[in-house]
Amino acid sequence: MTIVEIENVTKTFGQHIAVNRLSLSVPRGSIYGFIGPNGSGKTTTLRMIMRIYHPDPGPGVIRVLGEANSAAANDRVGYLPEERGLYKKMTVRDVLRFYAELKGRRDAVALIPPWLDKMGLAGWADKRVEALSKGMAQKVQFISAVIAEPELVILDEPFSGLDPVNADVLREAVLELRKMGTTVIFSTHDMSVAEKLCDFIFMIYRGNKVLDGTLESIQDRYGSDTIRVRVEGNGFHLHTIPGVEKVTDFGRLQELRMAANTDPQAVLAELMKRGRVMHFELTRPSLHDIFVRIASPDAADMMQPAAKGGTAHA
Repeated sequence: MTIVEIENVTKTFGQHIAVNRLSLSVPRGSIYGFIGPNGSGKTTTLRMIMRIYHPDPGPGVIRVLGEANSAAANDRVGYLPEERGLYKKMTVRDVLRFYAELKGRRDAVALIPPWLDKMGLAGWADKRVEALSKGMAQKVQFISAVIAEPELVILDEPFSGLDPVNADVLREAVLELRKMGTTVIFSTHDMSVAEKLCDFIFMIYRGNKVLDGTLESIQDRYGSDTIRVRVEGNGFHLHTIPGVEKVTDFGRLQELRMAANTDPQAVLAELMKRGRVMHFELTRPSLHDIFVRIASPDAADMMQPAAKGGTAHA
């Protein structure tokens, strides 16, 4: 079942087209990742789903939990905005009770302790929000978005600014939400998080959908055109190897992007002529690499695989 359905929706601000004729379906119970460069339309799309922004007049429609009515599903949706903000003079317990009751939950007192334990905040329940560190406050705001047990949770950059320990705590909480049947939509700039956590990935670029599907379906459209190598010495001049279009240096490893119809064995043979090869791996491009291919300033010709393949999930 589809929990969010967007059909042919456009949103403009003056002369700027923030979202252009977007169609998207989010299956119930999935974790759906929104990626894209800054200013690409991610937050605008999330805010339209939340009915903070309304699409331009026209044939487009957004249905949330089966409802196109602007207020019908509000109490069944939780939202963590990009701009964090809590009532600083209130205690953590009072803030969470306020948000739970705002969504119609009168049993808020019983809902709060388990979440505080889960997020490592049990000892802070009666502290004012202003006494919390940035990471603690972000976890409290996350709890405020999910405390009422909504069917759909929308998180705008939930991992931004968190240290690795707190990012792991939040990741585990998101996975637990999915186990409970909650649908989670979140935006991120961290491609490794999107790769590991999301059932589906949607990329928007300059207001247009350029990717939509599982990581596997997205990678399949680009094929196994990437070689990861580790070589001994500096005399390889990898960019001069026939068939290698681009070299990305990661320090200990280098990624070679091959031109179409390049034989990987020929590349390996050429490498072995030049020196000692410590590691050689033929692989599909990472989501990071695909993102860069689409969004880098010189990537106009690199968008052809997405254009040819259409969308992998609709």
